[in-house]
Amino acid sequence: MSSLSLNGGLQTQAAPLPTWPEGELVALDESALIDAANTRVEQAWQRCCEVYPALPPPKVWFDLKGASAGQAHLGRGGLRFNPVLLSENRRAFFDQVIPHEMAHWLVFHLQEGPHLKPHGREWQTIMRGLFGLAPDVTHRFDTKRSQRAPYRYACACRQHAFTAQRHARVRSGRRYYCRQCAQTLVYCGCEAP
Repeated sequence: MSSLSLNGGLQTQAAPLPTWPEGELVALDESALIDAANTRVEQAWQRCCEVYPALPPPKVWFDLKGASAGQAHLGRGGLRFNPVLLSENRRAFFDQVIPHEMAHWLVFHLQEGPHLKPHGREWQTIMRGLFGLAPDVTHRFDTKRSQRAPYRYACACRQHAFTAQRHARVRSGRRYYCRQCAQTLVYCGCEAP
């Protein structure tokens, strides 16, 4: 595995991280949930250190917005998580999202890490062999609350909600069309925050 033998290439599949008690997870307030997520990051990091002791601990932020659940932000030196999606999808975050991002953190620190594909063979091997998880690339969380779309556009058949990023693309010249009526979407205002 990319200039690093992770216990003989991680031939065996490890058990997932210990299950967080369901009742405890549901009962956590926002502050306690962040503390528990930090503890889970620590557990995942320690698991990675079993095969790569030189792995530095990541910094952790809960400032990610939009549809992404998590992000290994290598330039910033750590992991970012979406606090809205964390709160709404606690079990999946503890079981899958945090190990997913920690696997990225480990791959990046391999000798050829910066040149490897983000969800390539090395990352998949870590997900299966180190965390005992299927290497799923995307989540299926409901992102309505985490992805604000206050900009309203209209066509002949209905209104459409745009995020700030998509609205900025329209302002710089990009056009979007309705999939139903094929008309160009026209800006008609912004909702109050």
